[in-house]
Amino acid sequence: MFSSKSRVSIAIFFCLLAPMLSAAPITFTSSSGDLSASVKFTISGGNLVATLTNTSTNDVLVPSDVLTGVFFNLSGGASLTPITAILGAGSTVQFGGTDPGNSVGGEWAFKQGLSGAPNGLPMGISSTGLGIFGPGDRFPGNNLQGPMEPDGLQYGITSANDNLLTGNAKVTGTQALIQNSVVFTLSGLPSGFDPSTAITEVFFQYGTSLSENPSLVPEPATIVLACISGLGAFLGIRRRRSSLIG
Repeated sequence: MFSSKSRVSIAIFFCLLAPMLSAAPITFTSSSGDLSASVKFTISGGNLVATLTNTSTNDVLVPSDVLTGVFFNLSGGASLTPITAILGAGSTVQFGGTDPGNSVGGEWAFKQGLSGAPNGLPMGISSTGLGIFGPGDRFPGNNLQGPMEPDGLQYGITSANDNLLTGNAKVTGTQALIQNSVVFTLSGLPSGFDPSTAITEVFFQYGTSLSENPSLVPEPATIVLACISGLGAFLGIRRRRSSLIG
């Protein structure tokens, strides 16, 4: 039988080893004032899945409160292709509609090899042009509102608690808004890709201008927190088993 110290050491070892043994999801979060957002990167069927969420609990009053994109760095030489952009679970479109299957792909774009993106990040997903994204960068889907390119505020992501009756005209009816997440799927990952090690920096975009960005995202803590939680459960199980044996 292992001693208590040995069991702790073994649990920590496997916790730290887990991201290296399989493709572990990773979540980046950030907040600044009334703004708060998250993006979770996972692997599904060999594709990269990014879930972008406006996690603010505050009312959205102006365009610069609307989450319109995310930029990120991805190592490993991947050449990604946008496949789908679909409403997240429980999310809806206000002041507009979707394609079948809750698709909003025609209103969102993906591009890599970027020039002029925040912090020089090479990849980005956006519902607005920013002088970076064009009509050829869109996810598959119909143009649901506005011009045939990512442009303006339409189909940006508002908060779950947004009072749709308050704020200026662009957030109270003239522009379709998503409340409150979108799930993006991209193909082209290299073999053995692991989001927890390959995605190292993220930047959230708000509004329709690069000057409206609130802040950089801190280093993610998702993997560490998951390990701590799993370690606690492991030790709890071991303690219960020991008490039963004793």
